[in-house]
Parts: sequence; structure tokens; C-alpha cells
Amino acid sequence: MEENAAPAFTFGLIADIQYADKKDGSNFSGTRKRYYRNSLHLLRNAIRHWNEEEVKPSFILQLGDIIDGFNSKHGASEEALQKVMDEFRSFPAPVHHVWGNHEFYNFTRSALFSSALNSKVREDEESDEQIDDVYAYHFSPAPKFRFVVLDAYDLSIIGRDEASEKYNLAFEIIKAHNPNEELNMPPGRFQMDGRFVKFNGGFSQDQLDWLDRVLIRADENGEKVTVVSHTPVHPFSTDSVCLAWNFDEILPVLRSHQSVVCFMAGHDHDGGYCVDAVGIHHLTVEGVIETPPDFDAFGTVHVYEDKMVLRGNGRIKDRVLNYR
Repeated sequence: MEENAAPAFTFGLIADIQYADKKDGSNFSGTRKRYYRNSLHLLRNAIRHWNEEEVKPSFILQLGDIIDGFNSKHGASEEALQKVMDEFRSFPAPVHHVWGNHEFYNFTRSALFSSALNSKVREDEESDEQIDDVYAYHFSPAPKFRFVVLDAYDLSIIGRDEASEKYNLAFEIIKAHNPNEELNMPPGRFQMDGRFVKFNGGFSQDQLDWLDRVLIRADENGEKVTVVSHTPVHPFSTDSVCLAWNFDEILPVLRSHQSVVCFMAGHDHDGGYCVDAVGIHHLTVEGVIETPPDFDAFGTVHVYEDKMVLRGNGRIKDRVLNYR
């Protein structure tokens, strides 16, 4: 690639906005400060930056938890979402929304499918068999590049009807590892068991099989694939309490496909990064909600034939992600 070659495309990256019209507070355990109103200002800063870039990003990846669960308790979910979406609408390109735990604190799964947070409806998936009631899709922003959005709460005890088979399976999984009455409290027996909490979830076998089929076609077509989820899936890219329940089942799927170059997630507000044994980058993006005023937490990714270059702002570091 020429030294000064233009990227094939660029995209914006932001995670865990968690907006609510309330004064600053703290996380569930009371150990971390959260800036609920300020998150809207930081989103506005990010969009202003993207609008002022010489070449505007082709799309934005919003990695989940767009508004805080506080809104649901006070009947403010729709109003809060409207405020955030109004900010995004000031940017003239698509936004791909990932669903996190706070989406399910505020809305039912069926309501999310009918909402502006359903980016799947824009994509043509006629060639793919659909997975019932799972928010997973893929899109190609440029030839030879593909993004796959996954549903990290496919298996979960939030966002699933208590009478459903997946809720019952999820309940069995979490109770097998977490003896606490309050299931948002991590079990203390083994560090890796900390992921079995209510605010995490997992990927059903149907979704893993669907992902495998998508990646087989990407391999055949010589594509570079970035997989996206709210929860991280590599234990070196996050605190274990934020890992997907069955990270050990999805990692072998990703590693078996030469097309996969990167996995991007949110959820862990401290962020994280590692390269795994086969050269897949695992990037966990720092959360807006725990970013102090007068600082930032967003990035722009420049995509080339041989690498991605992340230009970070504020808490997010610059990184060069060379393809394996």
C-alpha cells in the first residue's frame, strides 16, 4: 500500500453513552462516578467532530447502552432515546446500533425491533436465513469489507420473556455459576465465574451457527470482517465481569475463519485491547458515561487494505490494527 494512500472508508466509534436527565451518580456497586447529563454533551462533541472531518465517516458504530436504565424507572425511556437520536440525526450517515443490557432495561425485545435502534431493517439479508427474535445482521460498507453485528443478550434473563425457552436456559446457566440472591453481584469463587451476572448474556447455538455461515462466505469472497457485540469475548480485552457468558464458544468460531480481523465491543467502561493467538484484534471501547466533563471518548477508524487505524479522542487511544 502506498504511504499516503487514502483509506477505503472511515467510520465513527462510540460506546456506552447511557444518557439520563439526572445529576451525576455512580455504578451499581457505588464505586464509579457516572456523568448522566454530560454524556449527551460528549455525544454532541463527537458528532460535531465527525461532521467537521474533511472526509466524513461512512457510518457510526454505536456499541450499545445508548440510554441508562434509570430512565425506565421514571417513565422517561422514550424521551431520553429521542434526545439521543436527535443528536445522531444531525450526522448525515447511517448509525449502526448494537443492543446492550441498558437497551433491555428500557424496552422489551419486541419494542426494540420496532424502534429506531433496529439498524437491521436497513440491510438486505435475502440470502441469509433469519434467526427468529435475534438481533444479528451484517453489512458491507465497501467491496471486500464486512461488519457483523451480534446479539450478546440472545441468551439472557433480561430482555427475554420468562416463559420462553431461552430465558429458562439462561436462568439455568447463570444459577449454575452464581449462588447470589442478587444476580447482578458477581460470584466470588473463581475470577472467570464473575461473568455470570444478570447484566451479561450469551450467544445461542443458532446464532453461532449463523455467524459461522456468514464467515464461511466471507472467507470464500476474500473479505476482511469486523465482528461487533456489546459484550467483549476475549478475557484479555476486558475485566472478566464484563465477558460474554460463553466467550469460550464464540472464540473458536472466530479463530477458524481467516476473514476475521477484529472484534469490537463496549460494556467495560475502562476499555481494553489485546491481539489473540491467531492475530485477531479485540478492541473494547471506553464508555462515554464514565468520562468526566471537558474530556472525550470517541474515535474514528480509517480502514485500509492491510490495516485499520484508530484515531482516538480523549480516553480512547490511537491504535494501528494490522490484519493477520
